[in-house]
Amino acid sequence: MTHIDPPGGHGRPAVPSEVAAALARCVSVEPAKFAAAHWGRTPLLSRADELPNRAGFTDLLSPADADELLSRRGLRSPFLRIAKDGQLVPAARFTGGGGAGAEIADQVLDERVLELYASGATLVLQGLHRTWPALIDFTRELGAAVGQPLQVNAYLTPAGNQGFATHYDTHDVFVLQVDGRKHWRIHPPVLPDPLEKQTWGGRADEVAATADGPAALDVVLGPGDALYLPRGWLHSAQAQESSSLHLTVGVRALTRYTMVEELLALAAEDQRLRATLPFGTDVSDPDAIEPELTETVEALRDWLLRADPAAVATRLRQRAWPAARPAPIRPLAQAAALAALDADTRLAPRPGLRWRLTGRGDRVALVLFDRTITLPASCAPALHALLGANSVRVGDLPGLDDDTDRLTLARRLLREAVLVPA
Repeated sequence: MTHIDPPGGHGRPAVPSEVAAALARCVSVEPAKFAAAHWGRTPLLSRADELPNRAGFTDLLSPADADELLSRRGLRSPFLRIAKDGQLVPAARFTGGGGAGAEIADQVLDERVLELYASGATLVLQGLHRTWPALIDFTRELGAAVGQPLQVNAYLTPAGNQGFATHYDTHDVFVLQVDGRKHWRIHPPVLPDPLEKQTWGGRADEVAATADGPAALDVVLGPGDALYLPRGWLHSAQAQESSSLHLTVGVRALTRYTMVEELLALAAEDQRLRATLPFGTDVSDPDAIEPELTETVEALRDWLLRADPAAVATRLRQRAWPAARPAPIRPLAQAAALAALDADTRLAPRPGLRWRLTGRGDRVALVLFDRTITLPASCAPALHALLGANSVRVGDLPGLDDDTDRLTLARRLLREAVLVPA
Protein backbone atom coordinates (compact mmCIF):
# COMPACT_ATOMS: atom_id res chain seq x y z
CA MET A 1 0.00 0.00 0.00
CA THR A 2 1.30 3.46 -0.83
CA HIS A 3 0.59 6.61 1.15
CA ILE A 4 0.26 9.87 -0.74
CA ASP A 5 0.58 12.85 1.60
CA PRO A 6 -1.23 16.14 0.96
CA PRO A 7 0.58 19.49 0.79
CA GLY A 8 0.06 20.13 4.51
CA GLY A 9 1.82 16.88 5.38
CA HIS A 10 0.36 13.74 6.99
CA GLY A 11 -3.27 14.64 6.63
CA ARG A 12 -3.04 18.30 7.57
CA PRO A 13 -4.15 20.94 5.10
CA ALA A 14 -1.63 23.46 3.84
CA VAL A 15 -1.32 26.38 6.27
CA PRO A 16 -2.81 29.56 4.79
CA SER A 17 -2.15 33.04 6.13
CA GLU A 18 -5.40 33.21 8.10
CA VAL A 19 -4.27 30.20 10.15
CA ALA A 20 -1.08 31.96 11.23
CA ALA A 21 -3.12 35.11 11.90
CA ALA A 22 -5.45 33.22 14.25
CA LEU A 23 -2.58 32.23 16.53
CA ALA A 24 -1.04 35.72 16.30
CA ARG A 25 -4.30 37.12 17.75
CA CYS A 26 -3.79 35.03 20.90
CA VAL A 27 -0.06 35.29 21.69
CA SER A 28 2.37 38.20 21.62
CA VAL A 29 5.43 36.11 20.71
CA GLU A 30 6.47 34.34 17.52
CA PRO A 31 4.97 30.86 17.05
CA ALA A 32 8.37 29.15 17.44
CA LYS A 33 9.02 30.91 20.74
CA PHE A 34 5.50 30.17 21.97
CA ALA A 35 5.96 26.47 21.12
CA ALA A 36 9.38 26.25 22.80
CA ALA A 37 8.85 28.39 25.90
CA HIS A 38 5.14 28.27 26.73
CA TRP A 39 3.18 25.49 24.99
CA GLY A 40 2.25 23.01 27.72
CA ARG A 41 4.74 24.65 30.12
CA THR A 42 4.10 28.16 31.40
CA PRO A 43 1.42 30.87 31.17
CA LEU A 44 1.76 33.75 28.73
CA LEU A 45 0.13 37.15 29.22
CA SER A 46 -0.33 39.17 26.02
CA ARG A 47 -1.57 42.73 26.33
CA ALA A 48 -3.83 44.28 23.71
CA ASP A 49 -1.16 46.68 22.51
CA GLU A 50 1.17 43.71 21.85
CA LEU A 51 -1.35 41.93 19.62
CA PRO A 52 -2.10 42.70 15.95
CA ASN A 53 -5.84 43.40 16.27
CA ARG A 54 -6.09 46.57 18.36
CA ALA A 55 -9.88 46.38 18.12
CA GLY A 56 -9.81 43.36 20.44
CA PHE A 57 -12.10 40.36 20.13
CA THR A 58 -15.58 41.87 19.72
CA ASP A 59 -15.63 40.65 16.12
CA LEU A 60 -15.66 37.09 17.48
CA LEU A 61 -18.47 37.57 20.02
CA SER A 62 -19.70 40.90 21.41
CA PRO A 63 -22.05 41.47 24.37
CA ALA A 64 -24.79 42.19 21.82
CA ASP A 65 -24.03 38.85 20.15
CA ALA A 66 -24.33 37.11 23.50
CA ASP A 67 -27.73 38.73 24.04
CA GLU A 68 -28.74 37.54 20.59
CA LEU A 69 -27.84 33.97 21.50
CA LEU A 70 -29.61 34.14 24.83
CA SER A 71 -32.83 35.63 23.52
CA ARG A 72 -33.45 34.92 19.84
CA ARG A 73 -31.63 31.74 18.77
CA GLY A 74 -33.66 29.06 20.55
CA LEU A 75 -30.66 28.07 22.66
CA ARG A 76 -31.04 24.80 24.53
CA SER A 77 -29.33 23.11 27.45
CA PRO A 78 -26.44 22.21 27.64
CA PHE A 79 -25.34 25.09 25.39
CA LEU A 80 -25.85 27.33 28.43
CA ARG A 81 -24.60 26.70 31.96
CA ILE A 82 -25.13 29.10 34.84
CA ALA A 83 -22.97 29.26 37.97
CA LYS A 84 -23.61 31.08 41.22
CA ASP A 85 -21.57 31.08 44.42
CA GLY A 86 -19.20 28.52 42.90
CA GLN A 87 -21.97 26.03 42.11
CA LEU A 88 -23.80 25.17 38.91
CA VAL A 89 -27.47 26.19 38.83
CA PRO A 90 -29.76 23.28 37.83
CA ALA A 91 -30.84 23.70 34.20
CA ALA A 92 -34.49 23.36 35.21
CA ARG A 93 -34.26 26.82 36.81
CA PHE A 94 -33.62 28.57 33.49
CA THR A 95 -35.10 26.29 30.82
CA GLY A 96 -38.61 25.32 29.83
CA GLY A 97 -40.97 24.73 26.93
CA GLY A 98 -40.31 26.30 23.56
CA GLY A 99 -43.90 27.27 22.82
CA ALA A 100 -46.05 26.39 19.84
CA GLY A 101 -44.29 24.31 17.23
CA ALA A 102 -41.32 23.61 19.53
CA GLU A 103 -42.68 21.30 22.18
CA ILE A 104 -39.40 20.76 24.03
CA ALA A 105 -38.59 21.12 27.70
CA ASP A 106 -35.01 22.40 27.67
CA GLN A 107 -35.09 25.69 25.76
CA VAL A 108 -33.36 28.64 27.47
CA LEU A 109 -35.87 31.14 28.89
CA ASP A 110 -34.49 34.67 28.64
CA GLU A 111 -36.51 36.09 31.53
CA ARG A 112 -35.10 33.46 33.91
CA VAL A 113 -31.58 34.08 32.62
CA LEU A 114 -32.09 37.78 33.36
CA GLU A 115 -33.22 37.02 36.91
CA LEU A 116 -30.16 34.88 37.64
CA TYR A 117 -27.65 37.18 35.95
CA ALA A 118 -29.03 40.26 37.71
CA SER A 119 -28.58 38.44 41.03
CA GLY A 120 -24.87 37.81 40.38
CA ALA A 121 -24.75 34.53 38.45
CA THR A 122 -22.19 33.86 35.72
CA LEU A 123 -23.48 32.72 32.34
CA VAL A 124 -21.43 30.19 30.38
CA LEU A 125 -22.25 29.90 26.68
CA GLN A 126 -20.87 26.52 25.65
CA GLY A 127 -19.91 25.00 22.33
CA LEU A 128 -19.69 28.30 20.45
CA HIS A 129 -17.29 26.66 17.99
CA ARG A 130 -20.39 24.89 16.69
CA THR A 131 -23.05 27.62 16.98
CA TRP A 132 -21.61 31.11 16.30
CA PRO A 133 -20.30 31.81 12.73
CA ALA A 134 -17.32 34.00 13.59
CA LEU A 135 -16.11 31.51 16.19
CA ILE A 136 -16.68 28.53 13.91
CA ASP A 137 -14.20 30.04 11.45
CA PHE A 138 -11.74 31.31 14.07
CA THR A 139 -11.68 27.97 15.90
CA ARG A 140 -11.00 26.06 12.70
CA GLU A 141 -8.09 28.37 11.83
CA LEU A 142 -6.59 28.35 15.34
CA GLY A 143 -7.03 24.58 15.55
CA ALA A 144 -5.07 24.19 12.31
CA ALA A 145 -2.29 26.36 13.78
CA VAL A 146 -1.90 24.32 16.98
CA GLY A 147 -2.75 20.98 15.37
CA GLN A 148 -5.28 20.04 18.06
CA PRO A 149 -9.08 19.97 18.45
CA LEU A 150 -10.55 23.08 20.11
CA GLN A 151 -13.72 24.11 21.91
CA VAL A 152 -14.94 27.62 22.78
CA ASN A 153 -17.00 28.85 25.74
CA ALA A 154 -17.94 32.41 26.67
CA TYR A 155 -18.16 33.61 30.28
CA LEU A 156 -20.42 36.56 31.16
CA THR A 157 -19.91 37.69 34.75
CA PRO A 158 -21.72 40.59 36.50
CA ALA A 159 -19.64 43.35 38.09
CA GLY A 160 -17.77 42.27 41.22
CA ASN A 161 -18.73 38.62 40.89
CA GLN A 162 -16.79 35.39 40.45
CA GLY A 163 -18.27 32.39 38.70
CA PHE A 164 -16.05 29.57 39.98
CA ALA A 165 -13.65 29.07 42.89
CA THR A 166 -9.97 28.40 42.26
CA HIS A 167 -9.62 25.29 40.11
CA TYR A 168 -7.63 23.86 37.23
CA ASP A 169 -8.64 22.66 33.78
CA THR A 170 -7.55 19.39 32.20
CA HIS A 171 -6.96 21.13 28.87
CA ASP A 172 -4.90 24.16 27.83
CA VAL A 173 -6.82 27.41 27.35
CA PHE A 174 -6.48 30.71 25.55
CA VAL A 175 -8.42 33.36 27.48
CA LEU A 176 -9.53 36.27 25.25
CA GLN A 177 -10.95 39.26 27.15
CA VAL A 178 -13.73 40.77 25.05
CA ASP A 179 -15.41 43.34 27.29
CA GLY A 180 -14.97 44.68 30.81
CA ARG A 181 -12.11 43.85 33.15
CA LYS A 182 -11.41 40.68 35.09
CA HIS A 183 -8.90 40.01 37.86
CA TRP A 184 -7.04 36.72 37.42
CA ARG A 185 -4.95 34.94 40.06
CA ILE A 186 -2.79 32.12 38.69
CA HIS A 187 -1.00 29.50 40.82
CA PRO A 188 1.33 26.63 39.83
CA PRO A 189 -0.14 23.16 39.35
CA VAL A 190 -0.74 20.72 42.16
CA LEU A 191 -0.71 18.01 39.47
CA PRO A 192 1.31 18.88 36.36
CA ASP A 193 -0.23 17.83 33.02
CA PRO A 194 -3.46 16.34 34.40
CA LEU A 195 -5.41 13.98 32.18
CA GLU A 196 -9.11 14.56 31.52
CA LYS A 197 -10.07 12.02 34.19
CA GLN A 198 -7.80 13.70 36.78
CA THR A 199 -10.06 16.63 37.64
CA TRP A 200 -9.36 19.13 40.36
CA GLY A 201 -12.23 17.90 42.54
CA GLY A 202 -10.15 14.93 43.63
CA ARG A 203 -7.47 17.33 44.92
CA ALA A 204 -9.67 20.06 46.34
CA ASP A 205 -7.67 20.38 49.58
CA GLU A 206 -4.35 20.75 47.71
CA VAL A 207 -5.93 23.27 45.35
CA ALA A 208 -7.31 25.35 48.25
CA ALA A 209 -4.00 25.28 50.12
CA THR A 210 -2.02 26.33 47.05
CA ALA A 211 -4.53 29.08 46.26
CA ASP A 212 -3.86 30.58 49.72
CA GLY A 213 -0.18 31.01 48.83
CA PRO A 214 1.50 33.61 46.62
CA ALA A 215 0.26 33.78 43.04
CA ALA A 216 2.56 33.09 40.11
CA LEU A 217 0.61 35.67 38.13
CA ASP A 218 -1.77 38.31 39.50
CA VAL A 219 -3.21 40.42 36.68
CA VAL A 220 -6.28 42.28 35.50
CA LEU A 221 -7.26 41.56 31.91
CA GLY A 222 -8.84 44.39 29.95
CA PRO A 223 -10.51 44.41 26.53
CA GLY A 224 -8.21 42.91 23.90
CA ASP A 225 -5.86 41.22 26.38
CA ALA A 226 -5.12 37.50 26.05
CA LEU A 227 -3.82 34.86 28.46
CA TYR A 228 -2.54 31.37 27.69
CA LEU A 229 -2.75 28.79 30.50
CA PRO A 230 -1.39 25.24 30.22
CA ARG A 231 -3.55 22.50 31.69
CA GLY A 232 -3.19 22.07 35.41
CA TRP A 233 -2.43 25.69 36.31
CA LEU A 234 -4.75 26.89 39.08
CA HIS A 235 -6.82 29.97 38.39
CA SER A 236 -9.70 32.10 39.58
CA ALA A 237 -11.20 35.20 37.98
CA GLN A 238 -13.39 38.01 39.30
CA ALA A 239 -15.14 40.73 37.30
CA GLN A 240 -14.16 44.24 38.33
CA GLU A 241 -16.14 47.52 38.30
CA SER A 242 -18.33 46.44 35.36
CA SER A 243 -19.62 43.24 33.83
CA SER A 244 -17.09 41.05 32.01
CA LEU A 245 -17.21 38.94 28.87
CA HIS A 246 -14.33 36.67 27.95
CA LEU A 247 -13.86 33.73 25.62
CA THR A 248 -12.08 30.57 26.72
CA VAL A 249 -10.65 28.52 23.87
CA GLY A 250 -9.97 25.04 25.21
CA VAL A 251 -7.29 22.92 23.55
CA ARG A 252 -8.23 19.23 23.75
CA ALA A 253 -4.64 18.12 23.23
CA LEU A 254 -3.67 14.55 22.58
CA THR A 255 -1.10 13.28 25.09
CA ARG A 256 1.43 10.51 25.37
CA TYR A 257 -1.10 8.74 27.56
CA THR A 258 -3.44 8.82 24.57
CA MET A 259 -0.79 6.84 22.72
CA VAL A 260 -0.56 4.42 25.66
CA GLU A 261 -4.33 3.88 25.48
CA GLU A 262 -4.15 3.14 21.76
CA LEU A 263 -1.14 0.85 22.20
CA LEU A 264 -3.01 -1.13 24.84
CA ALA A 265 -6.06 -1.36 22.58
CA LEU A 266 -3.85 -2.76 19.82
CA ALA A 267 -2.21 -5.16 22.29
CA ALA A 268 -5.41 -7.19 22.23
CA GLU A 269 -4.00 -8.70 19.02
CA ASP A 270 -1.33 -10.54 21.05
CA GLN A 271 -2.45 -14.01 22.14
CA ARG A 272 -0.10 -14.07 25.15
CA LEU A 273 -1.84 -10.97 26.49
CA ARG A 274 -5.28 -12.52 25.95
CA ALA A 275 -4.40 -15.65 27.95
CA THR A 276 -6.65 -16.62 30.87
CA LEU A 277 -5.18 -16.54 34.37
CA PRO A 278 -4.50 -20.03 35.83
CA PHE A 279 -7.47 -21.93 37.19
CA GLY A 280 -8.24 -21.03 40.79
CA THR A 281 -5.91 -18.00 40.96
CA ASP A 282 -6.59 -15.91 44.06
CA VAL A 283 -6.47 -12.43 42.54
CA SER A 284 -6.41 -10.85 46.02
CA ASP A 285 -3.11 -12.58 46.88
CA PRO A 286 -0.02 -10.62 45.72
CA ASP A 287 2.13 -13.78 45.85
CA ALA A 288 -0.28 -15.60 43.53
CA ILE A 289 -0.44 -12.67 41.14
CA GLU A 290 3.33 -12.00 41.03
CA PRO A 291 4.36 -14.70 38.49
CA GLU A 292 1.41 -13.82 36.24
CA LEU A 293 2.25 -10.13 36.45
CA THR A 294 5.88 -10.85 35.56
CA GLU A 295 4.89 -12.89 32.51
CA THR A 296 2.31 -10.29 31.46
CA VAL A 297 4.84 -7.44 31.69
CA GLU A 298 7.31 -9.50 29.65
CA ALA A 299 4.69 -10.25 27.00
CA LEU A 300 3.64 -6.60 26.88
CA ARG A 301 7.24 -5.44 26.53
CA ASP A 302 7.81 -7.89 23.69
CA TRP A 303 4.67 -6.71 21.94
CA LEU A 304 5.46 -3.01 22.41
CA LEU A 305 8.87 -3.50 20.78
CA ARG A 306 7.02 -4.74 17.68
CA ALA A 307 4.33 -2.04 17.73
CA ASP A 308 3.53 -0.67 14.28
CA PRO A 309 3.66 3.16 14.13
CA ALA A 310 1.25 3.11 11.19
CA ALA A 311 -1.37 1.24 13.23
CA VAL A 312 -0.99 3.67 16.13
CA ALA A 313 -1.21 6.65 13.77
CA THR A 314 -4.42 5.26 12.28
CA ARG A 315 -6.04 4.99 15.71
CA LEU A 316 -4.88 8.46 16.73
CA ARG A 317 -6.28 9.86 13.48
CA GLN A 318 -9.61 8.15 14.13
CA ARG A 319 -9.71 9.84 17.53
CA ALA A 320 -8.44 13.30 16.56
CA TRP A 321 -9.88 14.06 13.13
CA PRO A 322 -13.60 13.75 14.02
CA ALA A 323 -13.03 16.16 16.95
CA ALA A 324 -12.15 19.06 14.62
CA ARG A 325 -14.74 19.49 11.89
CA PRO A 326 -13.87 21.20 8.60
CA ALA A 327 -15.64 24.38 7.50
CA PRO A 328 -19.44 24.25 7.28
CA ILE A 329 -20.95 23.73 3.85
CA ARG A 330 -24.17 25.25 2.50
CA PRO A 331 -26.33 22.28 1.47
CA LEU A 332 -28.65 24.29 -0.79
CA ALA A 333 -25.83 26.15 -2.54
CA GLN A 334 -23.86 22.91 -2.85
CA ALA A 335 -26.82 21.18 -4.47
CA ALA A 336 -27.24 24.10 -6.89
CA ALA A 337 -23.54 23.87 -7.79
CA LEU A 338 -24.00 20.18 -8.52
CA ALA A 339 -26.87 20.93 -10.89
CA ALA A 340 -24.90 23.65 -12.71
CA LEU A 341 -21.55 21.83 -12.87
CA ASP A 342 -19.70 21.95 -16.19
CA ALA A 343 -16.12 21.85 -17.46
CA ASP A 344 -15.62 25.57 -16.78
CA THR A 345 -16.65 25.32 -13.11
CA ARG A 346 -13.87 26.08 -10.66
CA LEU A 347 -13.76 24.02 -7.47
CA ALA A 348 -11.75 24.25 -4.23
CA PRO A 349 -11.10 21.88 -1.33
CA ARG A 350 -13.41 22.32 1.64
CA PRO A 351 -11.47 24.57 4.07
CA GLY A 352 -10.00 22.74 7.04
CA LEU A 353 -10.64 19.29 5.56
CA ARG A 354 -8.06 16.73 6.60
CA TRP A 355 -7.42 13.92 4.16
CA ARG A 356 -5.05 11.17 3.24
CA LEU A 357 -4.63 9.22 0.01
CA THR A 358 -3.63 5.58 0.04
CA GLY A 359 -3.21 3.45 -3.06
CA ARG A 360 -3.60 -0.28 -3.47
CA GLY A 361 -3.46 -1.87 -6.91
CA ASP A 362 -6.01 -0.33 -9.23
CA ARG A 363 -7.82 1.61 -6.50
CA VAL A 364 -7.07 4.75 -4.50
CA ALA A 365 -8.67 5.52 -1.14
CA LEU A 366 -9.39 9.07 0.02
CA VAL A 367 -9.48 8.89 3.83
CA LEU A 368 -11.51 11.65 5.49
CA PHE A 369 -12.47 12.48 9.07
CA ASP A 370 -15.69 10.45 8.93
CA ARG A 371 -15.45 8.07 5.97
CA THR A 372 -13.27 6.65 3.20
CA ILE A 373 -14.02 7.17 -0.50
CA THR A 374 -12.62 4.54 -2.89
CA LEU A 375 -11.96 5.50 -6.52
CA PRO A 376 -10.07 4.13 -9.53
CA ALA A 377 -6.31 4.70 -9.30
CA SER A 378 -6.51 6.81 -12.47
CA CYS A 379 -8.20 9.51 -10.36
CA ALA A 380 -5.10 10.08 -8.20
CA PRO A 381 -3.56 12.91 -10.32
CA ALA A 382 -6.92 14.72 -10.43
CA LEU A 383 -7.39 14.28 -6.69
CA HIS A 384 -3.96 15.83 -6.08
CA ALA A 385 -4.87 18.75 -8.29
CA LEU A 386 -8.24 19.30 -6.62
CA LEU A 387 -7.10 18.94 -3.01
CA GLY A 388 -3.70 20.58 -3.31
CA ALA A 389 -4.65 23.92 -4.88
CA ASN A 390 -6.76 26.94 -4.04
CA SER A 391 -9.03 26.30 -7.01
CA VAL A 392 -9.04 24.22 -10.18
CA ARG A 393 -11.12 24.32 -13.35
CA VAL A 394 -12.87 20.98 -13.81
CA GLY A 395 -11.88 20.80 -17.48
CA ASP A 396 -8.19 21.07 -16.51
CA LEU A 397 -8.09 18.03 -14.24
CA PRO A 398 -5.13 15.80 -15.19
CA GLY A 399 -5.00 12.04 -15.65
CA LEU A 400 -8.56 11.47 -16.89
CA ASP A 401 -9.58 10.62 -20.42
CA ASP A 402 -12.22 13.26 -21.13
CA ASP A 403 -14.58 15.83 -19.61
CA THR A 404 -17.17 13.15 -18.91
CA ASP A 405 -14.77 11.44 -16.48
CA ARG A 406 -13.70 14.79 -15.03
CA LEU A 407 -17.31 15.81 -14.39
CA THR A 408 -18.12 12.42 -12.86
CA LEU A 409 -15.27 12.77 -10.34
CA ALA A 410 -16.04 16.42 -9.58
CA ARG A 411 -19.71 15.64 -9.09
CA ARG A 412 -18.88 12.80 -6.68
CA LEU A 413 -16.57 14.98 -4.58
CA LEU A 414 -19.06 17.85 -4.48
CA ARG A 415 -21.79 15.48 -3.31
CA GLU A 416 -19.45 14.03 -0.68
CA ALA A 417 -18.68 17.58 0.58
CA VAL A 418 -14.99 17.18 -0.17
CA LEU A 419 -15.04 20.11 -2.60
CA VAL A 420 -16.91 23.42 -2.66
CA PRO A 421 -17.50 25.94 -5.43
CA ALA A 422 -14.48 28.24 -5.68
